[in-house]
Amino acid sequence: MNLAWYQGRKNVVLAFYPGDWTPVCAAQIPEFQEVIGRFENYDCQLLCISCDSIACHGAWARSLGGLSFPLMSDFYPHGEVARMYGVFNQERGYAERSVFVIDKKGIIRYIEQVPPAEIPDNELIFRHLAELNR
Repeated sequence: MNLAWYQGRKNVVLAFYPGDWTPVCAAQIPEFQEVIGRFENYDCQLLCISCDSIACHGAWARSLGGLSFPLMSDFYPHGEVARMYGVFNQERGYAERSVFVIDKKGIIRYIEQVPPAEIPDNELIFRHLAELNR
């Protein structure tokens, strides 16, 4: 999957999270699923990404009852995408919990990074998406 494909087509929310099967991520990702229709209302594709493997993502998504958005793997080279976005935690080996709102031109319009034990505010994300559609 390539973000360039969405340019001119959809806004994108790129949500980095530390890892599958972890307590806070096990709250964040299902919360996204609960509001997926709202992302679609803003002509937005939600993409979630961690440094876990594709197989791990598949097993975790099945354990959650399935997801209607992709879990992308930044497994190999380990953390390369997170490094490009400046959110890779070298000491811990995972991506920091971060959200990037990217407009249809491919421009990052909003960034939120929260501590690992917190979940980004979806309402704040939706406010920024609403601004893109004005």
